[in-house]
Amino acid sequence: MNTWFEALSGFEKIYWIVAGISSIIFVILLILTLIGGEVEDLGDVDTEIEGDTGIDFQFLSFKNLMGFFTLFGWSGIACIQNGAPQWITVIISVICGLLMMTAMAALFYYLGKMQSSGTLNLKNAINTEGEVYLTVGSNRSKMGKVQVKVQNGLRDLDALTDDESDLTQGTVIKVIDVTNTGILIVKQI
Repeated sequence: MNTWFEALSGFEKIYWIVAGISSIIFVILLILTLIGGEVEDLGDVDTEIEGDTGIDFQFLSFKNLMGFFTLFGWSGIACIQNGAPQWITVIISVICGLLMMTAMAALFYYLGKMQSSGTLNLKNAINTEGEVYLTVGSNRSKMGKVQVKVQNGLRDLDALTDDESDLTQGTVIKVIDVTNTGILIVKQI
């Protein structure tokens, strides 16, 4: 192996070193990503901003750079093996590396967009049925609590009613509106 490496030109050695090292790091990153491991400790330059609403298109990140160097190295080796001139080898390997970076950035961007925010939207409770948990006073005289299924989860939420009588525990209700402050308006059904 040592004699094989010594026989390579300086140009070929650079491509083999870049391809080898970046491939090892890329495989480690891939395995950690698949098993859910955190890779920020490896020098990820992706930024997280508090209150961020999603992942922006991040072209320059540690994962993308490793993808660039991996494909840069292997496409350069392929060009060298096929007898391409050095300047064509460099151009083709840079283009291949940039295409890999773009593909990876797009993949992570669209995967990030698939995540739900987890924010409860009370408007989704309108027209759902539920049950009174704590007595709701008639004519909006006393706020109570109701249990309704909202966004695939059973929630205990504050409620008022315009009904003429109190809605006591166990009464079946229907949500008819939501106030600006997030209180459900319910009626007995």
